[in-house]
Amino acid sequence: MVKWWVFGWITFLLKAGKEIAQCKNTMPNPMASIWWLLNFWLALTYLLTVLRYLLAWRKLPDFNPLISGAYCPKTKLSIIVPARNEAAKLALCVTSIAQQDFPTHLFEVLVIDDASEDGTATIAASIAEQHDNIKLISLAKAGTSTLSGHTAYGKKAAIEAGIAAASGELIVCTDADCEVPPNWLMLVAHFYETKQAKFIAAPVNFHGEGNWLQRFQSLDFLGMMGVTGAGFQTGTGLLCNGANLAYPKAVFEEVGGFEGIDGLASGDDMLLLHKVGKRYPNQVFFLKNKAATVLTEAQPDLRSFLSQRLRWATKSRSYEDWRVTLRLVVVFLLCWAILLNGVLAIWFGWPLLALSLALLLLKWAVDCFFLREMATYFGRVDLMQGYWRSQLGHVAYILVVGTWANIAKQYEWKGRRVR
Repeated sequence: MVKWWVFGWITFLLKAGKEIAQCKNTMPNPMASIWWLLNFWLALTYLLTVLRYLLAWRKLPDFNPLISGAYCPKTKLSIIVPARNEAAKLALCVTSIAQQDFPTHLFEVLVIDDASEDGTATIAASIAEQHDNIKLISLAKAGTSTLSGHTAYGKKAAIEAGIAAASGELIVCTDADCEVPPNWLMLVAHFYETKQAKFIAAPVNFHGEGNWLQRFQSLDFLGMMGVTGAGFQTGTGLLCNGANLAYPKAVFEEVGGFEGIDGLASGDDMLLLHKVGKRYPNQVFFLKNKAATVLTEAQPDLRSFLSQRLRWATKSRSYEDWRVTLRLVVVFLLCWAILLNGVLAIWFGWPLLALSLALLLLKWAVDCFFLREMATYFGRVDLMQGYWRSQLGHVAYILVVGTWANIAKQYEWKGRRVR
């Protein structure tokens, strides 16, 4: 079925390209040929890239240990929870960590208040009073505790302040607006002790969707998890999310923490992964197990969604792995090709409109295969309803965010102007 569809699409594209080159009312033949070849290259590259992701995800082995009664953890964990203006969600996050099915004496929770302007510190202090293994650190009072000494505030500084105070061997990071599953720490510790990993990335998903925009984000994020796992399987284009990470404290200190990547407010996850991956290329892993998935809520409105994605996109300028950058460029250019072909059809005739629709149909079908695989794995097939709208939304958001991220120098994040 897939082979037939791909063959049919390529045949159609070849005919459309021939028509563009021969049509008297279209652009000059040399330009038309170059334009067609560029579109064909983008489409074929995108097709092969997504299929590679799909196959790599399927090949990535699940980590399904028999935990109950068969495993006794030995590693002490320090859970780092940086928090800024998270009074509404912090209690749920910390409570879900405190209720872990994991020996209490083997983990501590360090909540780092990043100069919050709401009741975050008060809530964290109240919870800490009820648990011996939960502590509150105020970044405003901690001073400059980063390894590099360059950053006084922000998420990276909060994480480094937490790590400096940590007594555990393994640092486990999540965000203050997240909820963690009951066996989260057990799975992370077991995976760490089994693999002797230097860096562990694990799944993050959205939940509790209340509108179409949030469902769109959830589906899009499932695709990101698939790409993340596939990258670890192939060893190229490594991605991760800061809401579910783990690495030994000694390794963090060995690579110099965030030194060299502290010029951006974002990048506490991927840029650190790339530093560790350079030193230990065969000891960075993705923990593929849906029971280890950390949950958070999607952004409630368009403004906050675009602000979040802009923050994520700006760190792409710092990627040292050209393969990550190339894949991002391919997606970006493919979306622009879909738009430009449709617009140019006004002047150069129907073949360009047909080419635009062919590219859109290709993206729609290839993404559908991949996203359905991810939705099935994580038990969120419900998100595939209204998929066609999500696909149009994805093209639009790639165009807007991808373009703006290459222009914007600063953005607002939790009441701060950062870069």
